[in-house]
Amino acid sequence: MSYVDGYVIPVPKKNVKAYTKMARWGKKVWMKHGALRYFECLGDDLTPMPGCGNFPGLAKLKKGETVFFSFVVYKSRAHRNAVNKKVWKEMMSQPMPKMPFDVKRMAFGGFKPVVEG
Repeated sequence: MSYVDGYVIPVPKKNVKAYTKMARWGKKVWMKHGALRYFECLGDDLTPMPGCGNFPGLAKLKKGETVFFSFVVYKSRAHRNAVNKKVWKEMMSQPMPKMPFDVKRMAFGGFKPVVEG
């Protein structure tokens, strides 16, 4: 069974292009160090299902913002830890770009799939 890191990231709409550029760089780094899959997904249909919450509410979007739902897939939690160690080492060896979003509002977590297909 695989392992997944997931992110919910509120991004100002005016910064979507800059975020996408940063995300392409992130994809190269994660894939180079062994991630199996890498996704950066821009909110497209954020209409809530009846009786459910919604991503704009979850991300506490402000006026002029949208949300990215992003995830990286690994072989296992141990594989994720090894990949991320290499990723962070590479990232810390370079000047960090200005983040096109408020990092403090980003949500992150590691997830162990219980159903996979």
